[in-house]
Amino acid sequence: MQDVLADLVKIWRSGGTAGVGTVVRTFSSAPRSPGAYMVVAPDGSVSGSVSGGCVESAVYELATETIQTGKPTLTRYGVSDDDAFAVGLTCGGTIDIFTEAISEKTFSDLGLVAEAIADHRPVAVATVIAHTVADEVGRRLVITPDDVSGTLGSSRMDGAVVDDARGLLASGRSEVLSYGPNGQRRGEGMAVFVASHAPRPRMLVFGAIDFAAAVAEQG
Repeated sequence: MQDVLADLVKIWRSGGTAGVGTVVRTFSSAPRSPGAYMVVAPDGSVSGSVSGGCVESAVYELATETIQTGKPTLTRYGVSDDDAFAVGLTCGGTIDIFTEAISEKTFSDLGLVAEAIADHRPVAVATVIAHTVADEVGRRLVITPDDVSGTLGSSRMDGAVVDDARGLLASGRSEVLSYGPNGQRRGEGMAVFVASHAPRPRMLVFGAIDFAAAVAEQG
């Protein structure tokens, strides 16, 4: 999110609505990893990328539509043997992209996330990207090692997701977690994407010899 955060927060603080596409899951040789973002501003301008150009136009159309409807969408893109030249990843692989409208109304805690990232404090955003009940899609939690903001709808959901999200945050990983509709572990019916924003790791190099200089350059 860091590469698009400034543009997204600017729209958010102005009271506008942005259409945001997020890579939430990848298979095979996908061009971007989970957690890659593309932001479409109300004026149609774009920042970020979800596929390095493969499906940007399709996601742009979805994001623009989402700004108007407010309806989040989970879409899979990949190469089809029957129609490799249709909208898809001609470079190979498959990606799932979650498209949503983000504004002060839909994501009131975005400011908290931006502050944590700016201060190099670990923070994770857990978003429901699929659910048996359509109205549950788009609910989210903002999770730090010591605090939680928001709710997914029940204490059972929140507890399960918070525990798992903190594990992902500690390792700096972003991925989709699956639960039952009310947060049952090892269940199906609810998918939650956890986007981890962990500070960059720090490397300390001791010594002033050639080896230390080479290691510092690699770092």
